[in-house]
Amino acid sequence: MGLLEKIFPKKKEQPASSAASSFQTFTAYSPVFVNHGGAIYENELIRAAIDAKARHISKLKADIIGAAQPQMKSLCKHAPNSFQTWSQFLYRLATILETQNTAFIVPIKNKKYNTIIGFYAVLPSECRVVAVNDEPYLQYKFASGQMAAERMQECGIMNKFQYRDEFFGESNRALASTMDLVQIQNKGIEEAVKNSNTFRFMARMTNFTTDEDLAKAQKRYSENALQGDGGVLLFPNTWTDIKQINSAPYTVDAAQMKAIKDSVSSYFGVSEEIMQGRATYEQLDAFYESSVEPFAIQLSEVMTKMAYTFQEQSYGNKILITANRLQYMAPDKKLNMVTQLSDRGMMSINEGREIFNMSEVEGGDVRIIRGEYYNGADKLSEEGGSNE
Repeated sequence: MGLLEKIFPKKKEQPASSAASSFQTFTAYSPVFVNHGGAIYENELIRAAIDAKARHISKLKADIIGAAQPQMKSLCKHAPNSFQTWSQFLYRLATILETQNTAFIVPIKNKKYNTIIGFYAVLPSECRVVAVNDEPYLQYKFASGQMAAERMQECGIMNKFQYRDEFFGESNRALASTMDLVQIQNKGIEEAVKNSNTFRFMARMTNFTTDEDLAKAQKRYSENALQGDGGVLLFPNTWTDIKQINSAPYTVDAAQMKAIKDSVSSYFGVSEEIMQGRATYEQLDAFYESSVEPFAIQLSEVMTKMAYTFQEQSYGNKILITANRLQYMAPDKKLNMVTQLSDRGMMSINEGREIFNMSEVEGGDVRIIRGEYYNGADKLSEEGGSNE
């Protein structure tokens, strides 16, 4: 038994090719996701941007709220599946989404296939939306040649740059020109290093009869004089006008290289300061709002839709992916915030400790209100006053 059988049990009915038909969309073509092989992920600068974003996303916390699906709540409290931690799951999911602009989450079911016991992010080489008895299915094809299918209602699809397709995100074709410039820059540096250790000369040979004689003389001299460990170059007296050729390979200057980096940063929403771990608290807070929080909101909604029926959701059951954004604040602002909120009973001791990355303490879930706030509110209530 392999991973495919663990994620997609054989008991689950899968749509046969003969029974499945194309699922028509408003754009009048069959929706198909094609994995582009992660070509952009092989670039150093782009990988650094994706890694930085995924590392911050991996710090998010998953909370399963509500009384429905108690088995799923118990099994997924500390890990989304038996193969990964929540941190690993979130990191890989974010990496897939940034690289492919579409990420798929499938539910792991129990043996009876009636209860969700986990979640897994799959990376198919191709995914099609097909219809079986007028119900949409996601049909996955993996690089190994294996295939599996799942009801679309029970799967999660995360996407970005969604435009033409009703379900999947666009490709990274828009980044092609920037990738070409990065490759040119890297190639220029490589050629510059090679040429720094290479000497080339040109000269005029006066006593040759044919082009073949000239080529033989050039080859013979290169093999005899230029392949040694160093020394003095000696030229025959039949050669005149000897000059060294100084080639200057093209390299992108600092301003152009900054423009390339800025283009990558804008595309992925990750600044150079974030990538290099030297961002200020203000920059971290802006990064959270622009990049981390939208991911958390979309993932919360996608996983909630996968795990609960509309009726269960109406009773407050949900999966919430959150981060304590106060951790991004400067230490003095953290201290002031915790002091103010704790004094007024708006934050427990453990909630305050979490902001400073401290572990919980026994009895730390209580809320304490300073005497003047409590007495003032109590007195106001006794006198029949109001906040108006």
